[in-house]
This record gives sequence, structure tokens and C-alpha cells, in this order.
Amino acid sequence: MTYTERSGCGTLTLSDTDRTVQLAGWVDALRDHGDVVFIHMRDRSGIMQVVFSPEFMPPEDRRRADTLRVEFCICVTGRVVKRKKDTENPNIETGAIEVIADTLTILNKSRALPFSISEKAMVAGAAVGGTEAVGEDLRLKYRYLDLRRPSMQGNIIKRHKINKGVRDYLDQQEFIEVETPMLTKSTPEGARDYLVPSRVHSKKFYALPQSPQLFKQLLMVSGLERYYQLARCFRDEDLRPNRQPEFTQLDLEASFIDEEFLYRITEELIVRMFAVGGIALSAPFPRMTWQEAVDTTGSDSPDIRFGLRLVEVTDILRSTSYGILQQVIKRGGIIKGINIKGQSDKLSKNVLQNEYAKKVIPSFGAKGMTWMRMTSGRLESNIVQFFSEEEQQAIIQRLGAEDGDVLVMIADASHARVNRVLGMLRLHMAERLDLIPHDVYSPVWITDFPLFEVHGKTVTSTHHPFTAPDRTDFDPSDRKALAELKSRAYDIVINGEELGGGSIRIDNIDVQHKIFQALGLGEEEIKDKFGFFLRALRYGAPPHGGLAIGMDRVISMILGTPSIRDVIAFPKNRSASCPLTEAPSPVSDKQLAEAGLLEAVGVGWVDGKKVVKFTS
Repeated sequence: MTYTERSGCGTLTLSDTDRTVQLAGWVDALRDHGDVVFIHMRDRSGIMQVVFSPEFMPPEDRRRADTLRVEFCICVTGRVVKRKKDTENPNIETGAIEVIADTLTILNKSRALPFSISEKAMVAGAAVGGTEAVGEDLRLKYRYLDLRRPSMQGNIIKRHKINKGVRDYLDQQEFIEVETPMLTKSTPEGARDYLVPSRVHSKKFYALPQSPQLFKQLLMVSGLERYYQLARCFRDEDLRPNRQPEFTQLDLEASFIDEEFLYRITEELIVRMFAVGGIALSAPFPRMTWQEAVDTTGSDSPDIRFGLRLVEVTDILRSTSYGILQQVIKRGGIIKGINIKGQSDKLSKNVLQNEYAKKVIPSFGAKGMTWMRMTSGRLESNIVQFFSEEEQQAIIQRLGAEDGDVLVMIADASHARVNRVLGMLRLHMAERLDLIPHDVYSPVWITDFPLFEVHGKTVTSTHHPFTAPDRTDFDPSDRKALAELKSRAYDIVINGEELGGGSIRIDNIDVQHKIFQALGLGEEEIKDKFGFFLRALRYGAPPHGGLAIGMDRVISMILGTPSIRDVIAFPKNRSASCPLTEAPSPVSDKQLAEAGLLEAVGVGWVDGKKVVKFTS
């Protein structure tokens, strides 16, 4: 059988009326009316109703139609006709027409399905089975069936279109797509590496790349100037609901540029990607320094779709008679509050005191919460008596309080804890009170990150050790000075989710060496882990920078899926395993021995066959 004349089920229209067509696909649903059988026939392009009637087809083909079941793979030929009035189906795009079959070929049968695939009703108002009640592991075990569903195919096809749009735009901007190695050297980049043993080089290992970071910088040293890749990356991280051990990122790097170039390129890319999903974004995107983000939202990935900004009131209350706050201030602590505007009726005293102050806030890591409400131009609560009239008026003014508002405050000796707890409370209140607007997308650049995170004697990179500092005249042994260094790094955040980030890179070997020293790496460790990279920096490295965007996260946000797994063809589940292939799985002792992971301890014979015994 040939399919050269095949038409797509979803491509036919009223203009094809009276045409003889060939269709090939799957039985999506069927109705048996005795002499006449109706089916929905589905392929990638859509659904077409096909009618099998003894009036128009040979008896043998008509009898074959009685054996059809859902997901049989079939081929039919027939004539396109306009449906009779009041029999049209608004559930499908081709609902104004149908195909009267004259031949039927069953290409392959299907056994009973583990779950329903059909997503379209055959008649108006009829219920359709869905996968909402189907366990995700079952869907992943039969992923090839799950992917037959039009909604899932739509996700994969739109992902393709987004990727194509990325490639087209970057090609216009003279970026070159280059593939970097999947088997590489293990280097510290924040997460654990997936290790691959080498059979040829005994007891040595490759690592799967966490990112192409060093290779893309080497491509800049190579003089390619503008590189990109839809790169597969691997991180052996602790499990989270929306995280995959392998993922795809759009990787960019360019030479002789600054941050503004990368902001412009990235904004245009994101605008184009979201447009595929029918979402219009406006560029340029607003910018917020890391310090401003943490100080006003309690997060370095702020959701700016709503208010509830954090406001410091420590200076207002330095002389307050409220003992708890006085103790915090004397210990060098901080007091901050948020104004939950117009929500007084929804936040009763019982909710504020017994639910939030005694349960929610302690679960966030703080000892307690102070709250007040604004009524008839005055503050009301059990603690207002401890504040002078001047202090009350200053709080009202600082927080912009009006009648119907609720003010909550957190005090702690740890500035970071106050920001973190209020940031979590901000999100909790916004979700509880439905303050987050739906179908709104608010991108923001976060800039000027700290270069290092300093905890006692431990110094780590906030991003990675190849990020350029805002100045190079620093002493790598001065921990206090290191904590004050800013980086030339930037993250792109949309609706509170970090979708990507990058930095201007270090192109000077002396500065790179100082960074390694600040991180506590010895000369031998530096040489062992990064010698090949430092060697390249000695050969006229250009100024360069780049970023990476998590494509799974971006596409999931654009398409509004509940999980990134719904935009990945063959994802792992929440425990990082694959129900489809049952990976990871054990391998034989022989394979382990060939990789140098087992030692042979003896040779014996079993049933006349030579057996090598191993020990781990």
C-alpha cells in the first residue's frame, strides 16, 4: 500500500466536498448504529468523522468495520461530503464535513488501552474520558500512547515551533549553532555530576555536562564570536516536583559585547517564544537589583504581578516601648512589614493571631508576627498601646495604610530571615486572597548579584566561578571584602520563576586565578580541574559573556502546563526514574568489570561453562 495521495484528517474543509481522499491514522472513538458505523479518525493534523455504510462500500470492507476498536491503526478511502443540517459537530474543527468510506484496511490492531486517549466527543454535549484521574507513572509507562493525545502532541509541536523560532532569530543575529561534548571532565559547578566510567581508561570517569560553560567560553577564545546551542544538560540534584535530571537549555555566548547586548537579544527571543503561545510581552523588560529584589519581595526571583512589597520600619520604632521589638533592635536586628490592602474583612483576628502568628509564621522560620488593622483612620490591635501616636502615624505613612488594610510585621536579629519569612508570607497571602492576576506575565531582570556567598570560613560562588566581578582590585583572602563584591551576573525572572541567567565572563587569567584562590582552591586542584581552561586564557581571550535559558520551564509556562513533564517527550518521573524503560536499572557483573568497577577474584566452572567471579 502506498500513501502518496494521503490527506491529513484535520486538513480537509468544506472546499474539499465531493473529493475522493485517502486517510490513514487511528480510531479515536466509534459509534455503532447497526448497519452504519461512525468513527472519529485521528492523525497528527486532527480528527475526521468517517462513515462506514453498506450503501457505499463492499460487504467485506463493511464487515471489517464491525471489528474496529479504539486505537486500531487503519487506512480508508472515501468521498468528502457536507454533513446534514443539525448533525454538525462543534467539538472538532472538521465538524462540518465527514468522509463516506468506500474501502477500509486495518493496518494494525490494538489491545485494550490502559487509559483513555480520546479528547473529543463524537456528539455535542457528550462526555469525553480524560487523563486527570490517571496516575502519572502509568501515563509515563505508556508514554507512546499518552503522546497520541492531541493536547500532548500540541505541546510537542509547539515546542518544535518555539525551538525553530529561536534558531531562526539567532541565525539572523549571526549566531552559530555548535554542538559541545556530552562526555567531558568533572568540574565543580554546584550540583553533582553524573559520572560515566571509561572502559579504555581504567578507573577514570567522564562526566555528563551540567552545562556547556567552559566549552562555550573556549569557543569564544576560538574566535567564533557568537555561539548558541539547544544543549542537553545533566545534574544529579535532589528531587523536586518540577525538576528533571536531564534537561534542555538554550545556551548563548558572544564576544565583544556587554550586558546591554545580551539583554536585547534575550528579550527579543523571549517575546518571540511567548508569541507562539499567543502571549504578547513588551520589551524592554524592567530591571531590579538583587538587593532591591530581596529587600522588597524577600526573594531573588520576585513575582512582580502584585504588590505586598516589604517595607522597613526599624528606624521608626527605635524608641518604642514594645519590649520584643526593642530587644531585636538592640541586637542589630531589623523590623519590616507589608500592607495587605483592603483585606481586613477576610483576615479576622482569629486567622491572624491563631493561624498565622502561631502556626504559619513559625513554619516559615520566624518566632512570631505582629499585626494591626486600619479602621476609621487609626491602627487597631493588642499591641497598638505600645506605640506612641507619632510612631503610629509614621507607620501609617510609611506603609501607606488606609481603612480596611491589614499590616503585618516581622522582627528578627537576622536580616536575611526577616526578608525570607516575609517573602514567603507575601506569596502565601497573595495566593490565599487571590491577589495574583491570572493570564498576566511580568518579566524582570535581576542584576548585581553578590559574587560570593560567605558563610564563616566557607566561600562559594553565587553563580559559578567564571562570572566577572564588578571590580578586579580585591584581595582573595579578605572574606569581608569578598562578601561585598558584586558580580556582572543577571537572571531573567517571569512570574516569580527564574527562567534563565548568565553573566559577563572573566577573560583575564590573573583575575580568574584570584577567584579560584578566594574559593579556597589550591594550586594543584586548580591545575587538575581547570588547567586546560586557564591555558586557553593565555592566548588572547576576548571579552565575552552569555546566558542560558531553561527551555523546559519556559515552554511549560508558555503553554500553561501543570508540569514540565508535559512538554518533554520522554521525561523521568518525580523520583528521577523512567517507568517506560525502567531506567535506571542494574547491569551485569561483566559490564561492571569491563568498566573497572569490579575486581575479578577467581575463575570457576558451572554446568561446563567458564564463570568469572567478581567482588565489588
